[in-house]
Amino acid sequence: MTGRPSKTATPARRSRATVLLTAATIAAIDLAAKAASEARLADSSVDLGLIQLQLAYNSGVAFSMGDRLPVGVIVAITAAIAVAIMVYAWRRAPHAGWVERIAGGAVIGGALANVVDRARDGRVTDYLHTGWWPTFNLADTFLVTGFIVIALLHARAERTTDAPQPVEDRPATPAPTNEP
Repeated sequence: MTGRPSKTATPARRSRATVLLTAATIAAIDLAAKAASEARLADSSVDLGLIQLQLAYNSGVAFSMGDRLPVGVIVAITAAIAVAIMVYAWRRAPHAGWVERIAGGAVIGGALANVVDRARDGRVTDYLHTGWWPTFNLADTFLVTGFIVIALLHARAERTTDAPQPVEDRPATPAPTNEP
């Protein structure tokens, strides 16, 4: 044994590092935006046209569902879901393309940012308001967008078992002859 990692270990490590770096970056961006929103939007809102910056808090989960559950239960459930997503992304990363790794990192980062925010005071800070949709935050946007990208990637034709094989993978068939 030489003690050196195998050639396949390095790409797997890079793939996983991409997911983790993306997740950390997304979580940091969202947590910074939440802190800035709490500091700057406490007594005001900012109209940006299609979207307004407006401070709100959500003690439940998506669309305020479960807002009467104890905070510890919500934190535990959402943390367990985040850990499950991390385990999936960790195992999937070496086999995933770069788009799927970034999308997985976005999902993890969004989930972690909301768990950290909720663990602080029992609620999630929201700051993006449309007027026609419940107020949300960047973590929510990253979570939803990441899941949609992953779903679309897995729904592509070449990922299904019914998809036709590429020409080079098909068994060779002899060319028809005109001989009697």
